[in-house]
Amino acid sequence: LHSNSDKGDGSVKYILTGEGAGTIFIIDDTTGDIHSTKSLDREQKTHYVLHAQAIDRRTNKPLEPESEFIIKVQDINDNAPKFTDGPYIVTVPEMSDMGTSVLQVTATDADDPTYGNSARVVYSILQGQPYFSVDPKTGVIRTALHNMDREAREHYSVVIQAKDMAGQVGGLSGSTTVNITLTDVNDNPPRFPQKHYQLYVPESAQVGSAVGKIKANDADTGSNADMTYSIVNGDGVGVFSISTDKDTREGILSLKKPLNYEKKKSYTLNIEGANTHLDFRFSHLGPFKDATMLKIIVGDVDEPPLFSMPSYVMEVYENAKIGTIVGTVLAQDPDSANSLVRYFINYKAEDERFFNIDANTGTIKTSKVLDREETPWYNITVAASENDNPDLLSHVTVGIRVLDVNDNPPELAREYDIVVCENSKPGQVIHTISATDKDDFANGPRFNFFLDEHLSINPNFTLKDNEDNTASILTRRRRFSRTIQDVYYLPIMISDGGIPSLSSSSTLTIRVCACERDGRVRTCHAEAFLSSAGLSTGALIAILLCVVILLAIVVLFITLRRSKKEPLIISEEDVRENVVTYDDEGGGEEDTEAFDITALRNPSAAEELKYRRDIRPEVKLTPRHQTLSTLESIDVQEFIKQRLAEADLDPSVPPYDSLQTYAYEGQRSEAGSISSLDSATTQSDQDYQYLGDWGPEFKKLAELYGEIDSERTT
Repeated sequence: LHSNSDKGDGSVKYILTGEGAGTIFIIDDTTGDIHSTKSLDREQKTHYVLHAQAIDRRTNKPLEPESEFIIKVQDINDNAPKFTDGPYIVTVPEMSDMGTSVLQVTATDADDPTYGNSARVVYSILQGQPYFSVDPKTGVIRTALHNMDREAREHYSVVIQAKDMAGQVGGLSGSTTVNITLTDVNDNPPRFPQKHYQLYVPESAQVGSAVGKIKANDADTGSNADMTYSIVNGDGVGVFSISTDKDTREGILSLKKPLNYEKKKSYTLNIEGANTHLDFRFSHLGPFKDATMLKIIVGDVDEPPLFSMPSYVMEVYENAKIGTIVGTVLAQDPDSANSLVRYFINYKAEDERFFNIDANTGTIKTSKVLDREETPWYNITVAASENDNPDLLSHVTVGIRVLDVNDNPPELAREYDIVVCENSKPGQVIHTISATDKDDFANGPRFNFFLDEHLSINPNFTLKDNEDNTASILTRRRRFSRTIQDVYYLPIMISDGGIPSLSSSSTLTIRVCACERDGRVRTCHAEAFLSSAGLSTGALIAILLCVVILLAIVVLFITLRRSKKEPLIISEEDVRENVVTYDDEGGGEEDTEAFDITALRNPSAAEELKYRRDIRPEVKLTPRHQTLSTLESIDVQEFIKQRLAEADLDPSVPPYDSLQTYAYEGQRSEAGSISSLDSATTQSDQDYQYLGDWGPEFKKLAELYGEIDSERTT
């Protein structure tokens, strides 16, 4: 800095202020020269604003106005390009076309892009050729070869360089790594390692079990390697099946039918494995399936005996003698040795043994007498084993049906409650009965009903066979009477249609009952009829009720006579508290002789009319009409207070509590008294004929009152 006032004599002093003054920038206050004390970095601060002033050293007064100036930092190429997002991981499908874009990388340079070529960046590939290339200007990475195969090489590491100064010599550079992985596509068909396989399967293998595995290799991965297996032809197509294990991609060979070494010793299968997810872009590389031949050798195994049938059904009659032959089972050794076979029945410890079997011949016989009505069917399990190898067992189920023999006579289906009405007519059906038989339908469905021929003819009832396994009970005479006989017994016979026929006898109980005209039963209980004495059932009940009431009155009267009233005070020494209760109800409002209830009707009743009931009054009673005229203004509450004070202050009160109760009943009712004291005891002229219209439930009541009316009329 230099001022025009500066004569060079040192009288001018220069002062510097602003950004970095005194720290980054210092000034010689005599000459005005400005110096920097440290290196400047444009990338941190591009310019500084400073203020300068010249003052008189002696007076410190400014010689010129303060001036402002700016110091700009000029850029140099001191920053290399940088990849801020690296390193990179990227994928690209295998077999992609050449020039397929993989990734675009970008490098940044902190230098000034407006000054020179310090920030002008170009890209180049340092590692990864000839598989990939990079655009020098945009940084886009592309594939550089056709049909890059993942199965040949899967991973690539590409190094990209970015250099400033437009790539000229002396420019700064930075690099990054791009890890490229080729993803799989279905471009490889499955292949069996061998064209011929051989598998050994013993003939004892269980149906449904897995007997072997086979696998085709696929160079692809993931879903592109998924495949299914199938049996395309061969003589074992119906004996074996194959499924695919999705986890291991293996073919699981299973047995569909049992093997028999003696019948067929080997099988041949053609197995095919094919991809399930095809990519038609690579169909020219196919077909995406492969086939192989599998030969299965059946191994000979010592097998258990084989029964001639999978199950047996036999029949035997019930009641057959012990030792009766039921049937025979047959089992043979399927092996070429043809060993002898022994038989036995599998019984549990708690099972009852009704059958046994001959160990050598397999003949089953009864060991107990059988009853079809108790158990009509038996299921037993017969086991067979070889003599040479008893551990090898085979089992078969034998069902034994017990055939019926007519050994149960028929009997009534249930207990019958037969009723005959007193007003029955001859030939009337009073009930229908049926029978049952425990035997099978062949020995029991046709029943015959008849009366015992050895007994005399029943004069009251007869039996009619309806020929449909039922019979009807009919009456022989008119009218029955419960008073003469209320129960009858009818012996009957029942026979079945079996061979030989069986029969049984039963006795039916028939009750005599009173019925309505439509046949409905009214009652079946025997009743005592007193028509000869002129008394009906209703009258008899009324007489008994009156007798009971009279007896109760007599007992009550005697009890009251015997009870003695205790004195209020027993002795002078025995003073106790007592509550005297008055329970005189009277005959109602019209009954005024028991006690005067004027005060209860009218609160203005005469005060002189109320006296203590436990002492004898000495004052002569005043007529009622005079009292009402003198004390009409007395209130009920005031009246009760007066009586309370009188009871508390009366010196003639005995030394015990006397409970006096007052209540206001209200004014006299205009409706009159409802007391029963004045009720008349005249007989009613009520007509009870309408009770007959009330139905059968009130018939007895109508008869009772009808008899009373008739007696009264008589």
